Amino acid sequence: MEQSRGPMGHVRWTICAMLFVATTINYMDRQVLSILKPTLQHSIGLSEQGYGDIIALFQVAYAVGLLGAGRLIDKLGTRVGYSLVMLVWSAAAMAHAAVRSVTGFAVARVALGLGESGNFPAAIKTVADWFPRSERSLATGIFNAGATAGAIICPLTIPWITIHYGWHAAFLFTGVLGLPWIAWWWHYFRKPSDHPTLTGAELRHIYEDSAEQMSPSIPWLRLLSYRQTWGIALGKGLTDPIWWFYLFWIPGYLDSKFHLDLKNLGLPIMVVYTVSTVGGILGGWLPAFFEKIGMKSAKARYGAMFVCALFSLPMLYASHVNNMWVAVALLSLATAGHQGWSANVYTTASDVFPSSVVGSVIGLAGMVGSVLGTLLSVSAGRILQLTGSYNSLFILAGSAYMVAFACLQIFAPGLRRAEVPVTEKA
Repeated sequence: MEQSRGPMGHVRWTICAMLFVATTINYMDRQVLSILKPTLQHSIGLSEQGYGDIIALFQVAYAVGLLGAGRLIDKLGTRVGYSLVMLVWSAAAMAHAAVRSVTGFAVARVALGLGESGNFPAAIKTVADWFPRSERSLATGIFNAGATAGAIICPLTIPWITIHYGWHAAFLFTGVLGLPWIAWWWHYFRKPSDHPTLTGAELRHIYEDSAEQMSPSIPWLRLLSYRQTWGIALGKGLTDPIWWFYLFWIPGYLDSKFHLDLKNLGLPIMVVYTVSTVGGILGGWLPAFFEKIGMKSAKARYGAMFVCALFSLPMLYASHVNNMWVAVALLSLATAGHQGWSANVYTTASDVFPSSVVGSVIGLAGMVGSVLGTLLSVSAGRILQLTGSYNSLFILAGSAYMVAFACLQIFAPGLRRAEVPVTEKA
């Protein structure tokens, strides 16, 4: 019997908007420290090496958190799990306002890293549960744009708050933003099959890959036996540290190279991250465009990722630039390429694995990125302390994406689905 069509509805896009807001808050909380780096250098004697060490500790905690965050989200579900991790990182963000030393910031940063590690596993699992495969990279690109939205909002608000109320108030401001989001999420979010306002047409659309909804869970260690896991881990793990580098070191680079003070940092940083937001959304849309012009889905995904990787190549020459706006243009291209890359590399997890383990796969991949990011942060602090030059760091940033692309091709050729035995249990 033919089912009634009915209106499609847009609940899934409201869910996507909630993920965007959560990711925006997540990045505001972590971005505040980089905006306030020059201020803290004077107020608490923060050195380049000390700053690098604090960032490294955050990334170590983030990596450790990812070991359990993905599995926690898979076990508790996104409604409970997302609320819990948001509560932890919001409390940690506010705790920064109570510390007065480099050691105190290190402790608060560790707590922040543990809490924030849950955001992306929860968000990617939500996309896998709420969107058909054909819409996932676009939905991921949209919510992942929250990373750059947070990085845009911070330089527009944090300097003003700091100048008028002090740096303690800046940390309190971003930390408290998570509390109303938790109430909104708890009130509105349900699984698609349980959502009271979801139309039948939209539910059928979401479950067009219906067999995947019944897929089994896979033990955490068993995931390491799949080549696809290693491909995703390297594709994400080799490029995440570059984004961390941009996020935490661009304000310091602009300050040291072009002598911008706290009042004048806002505009160039806003330009960089505005462009990167557009890049993330376009990068998420690009595979669908490639499919429309006749490419198969795997080639469309990889084609989009290759295009995004190309945007980072100009960073090989960025250290030789002496005009601030040329430097901003190169950084804008590179961060736009990263966000487009990120939207697609996240989606490869749901391309090749069942939704029941997407959170765990993303957690593993994020852990690799955090470990390598820790090494980069420690190295960057010492390189800058000794040489004052960003040259080697920009060369690394310009080449990482092509290396990651090659790794994906080797370990996950054609994005073949992982052969998951139906009898496996968590």
